[in-house]
Amino acid sequence: MFTPERLVLARKRRRMSQAALAAASGLSPQSINAFEKHRKVPSAETLASLAWILRFPVAFFQAPPAPEMQLDAVSFRAPTKMSALERDATLSSGAVASTLNAWLEERFRLPAPNVPTYPHLTPEQAAEQVRAAWGLGEAPVPNLVHLLEANGVRVFSLAPDCLDADAFSTIYAGTPYVFLNTRKTGERGRFDAAHELGHLVLHSEHRIPGGREGEPEANAFASAFLMPRAGIIAQRLNDASVERILSAKRRWGVSAMALAYRLRALGLLSEWRHTQTVKKLAQMGYRSGEPGSLLSRESSQLLAKVFDAMRAKGMTAADVAAQMGIHPDDLNDYVFGLVPISVPGEGMTSTAPRPELRLVHDATPAGHAQSVTALTPSISSAIVTTPTKTPFEEPNDGAPAPPTPLRRPTRSGPTVPRGR
Repeated sequence: MFTPERLVLARKRRRMSQAALAAASGLSPQSINAFEKHRKVPSAETLASLAWILRFPVAFFQAPPAPEMQLDAVSFRAPTKMSALERDATLSSGAVASTLNAWLEERFRLPAPNVPTYPHLTPEQAAEQVRAAWGLGEAPVPNLVHLLEANGVRVFSLAPDCLDADAFSTIYAGTPYVFLNTRKTGERGRFDAAHELGHLVLHSEHRIPGGREGEPEANAFASAFLMPRAGIIAQRLNDASVERILSAKRRWGVSAMALAYRLRALGLLSEWRHTQTVKKLAQMGYRSGEPGSLLSRESSQLLAKVFDAMRAKGMTAADVAAQMGIHPDDLNDYVFGLVPISVPGEGMTSTAPRPELRLVHDATPAGHAQSVTALTPSISSAIVTTPTKTPFEEPNDGAPAPPTPLRRPTRSGPTVPRGR
């Protein structure tokens, strides 16, 4: 069995044109095109050669077609500055990650999407509404990755060769995805996650995520979501000094520059005071980093539970990669910095702080698996280690019912169920 769409996916993932793949394999461009267009099936020897060049196992090309992520449905920061090969590689990376999610959903009960959409509201209003829907009040968000996962967002790491994308989000078949650069500081990682949440909330339904106003709106949403107006005003940061800003930023888990900008937006810093503050912060090294920060990168609670459950069954990350038809180092790319896994024989380890885990023994019928619950200060979510669709364990806290599944539009034609 040979799946032409998988050849296209692998080629784009490795940033190769048809001509480049033909040159590397010794085949004609016409043959590569024929393979991809369902007009010709490669021999076993030819397929093995293509698999070796593209650095995917042969099994990858024999699996069913993977989801196809459309450019118009993805929130790239600056798509016009990316080459076609860079865009295709990043989109293809997201497609492979979605196959990992599909593999997980076949074996675990994952949180259902619960991200409200407010395309008709301003970023400030939308941030307030999401905070209210998720019961956050005016307090700092304790762990944004945990919060996203608890509300059905699948969070993965950007592959090393896709870091120019910075971060992006999309929706496929009603499931929201966020891809983060886990090499950044904890503060900037949190802002990126909130920024992508802004795209999911604001740029859905009839709105396209890549519009000219999309990035400023997502930034404004992230600022308001991480630093709510009432919470900031209650801290009495009027005309705050640089020292006061550096102290307050630790409470909110944001960068010094982001807090200074938020104070200016709320009218708590004058234009002149903001300019002077930014200059001083830049001189202190806060434009490119957060000197002396003790804030760790946020880890994934969901992936940690999944890998713990698999390890308990004697399954390794390499086993997961083999079942997905990818190499272990590719799997590591999607979870790097989010969960600690070791890839035997590859010499790589993805490290991240381990979240608090607790095994919950519930009264499930015989033959059903136990629920493994991960805890956050305000959210409790569960996954069940069985493909059986048993009821999802949720806290009885009076939270609102999940909204209609998210959808992203395309520039032409109606919205389709693939997501965005």
